[in-house]
Amino acid sequence: MVTLNRIYTRTGDGGTTRLATGQPVSKASLRVAAYGDIDETNACLGLVRLHTAADADLDAMLGRIQNELFDLGADLAAPARADEADGSKLRIIDSQVTRLEQEIDRLNADLPDLTSFILPGGTPAAAALHLARTVCRRAERTVTALIEAGETVSPPAARYVNRLSDFLFVAARHANKADAEVLWKSGATREI
Repeated sequence: MVTLNRIYTRTGDGGTTRLATGQPVSKASLRVAAYGDIDETNACLGLVRLHTAADADLDAMLGRIQNELFDLGADLAAPARADEADGSKLRIIDSQVTRLEQEIDRLNADLPDLTSFILPGGTPAAAALHLARTVCRRAERTVTALIEAGETVSPPAARYVNRLSDFLFVAARHANKADAEVLWKSGATREI
């Protein structure tokens, strides 16, 4: 359980923060950027849920995902060590990725095939889901940069953020119920 009884500490005024391991790092580090992007994705989902109360199934999925994004942030804030005992740190696990895949399949089952790219928008829920998707894609790029920089990221965590952006795309299509979807018309506004 987390207890926060003092919100400001002034310890970060010099541009540093501490990871969950206690290690001091720059607030501009890739690791801090990665879990910051995850936090921003979560905030976007909070806005999405203002528009999904009428869809209890989707809203429940999003509520669970918001909790899992805190798990993902904790995972990223505590770099895995080779000698780490299983279960000693909060980590994203494969079953969470599998559940996202199953939910993608379930939401996608009733959607028409795509014939073009989709312009972000439609219903308020879909527009907000598209915004969350683009923020999540940024988080995915930051996590990838972290891995490419030689930093440790658990494989399920990297898979989760990738799968989440796919989920958010399908959820936006689901929220539009196909009739509010606006398809991209390639070159439609070019002068002839």
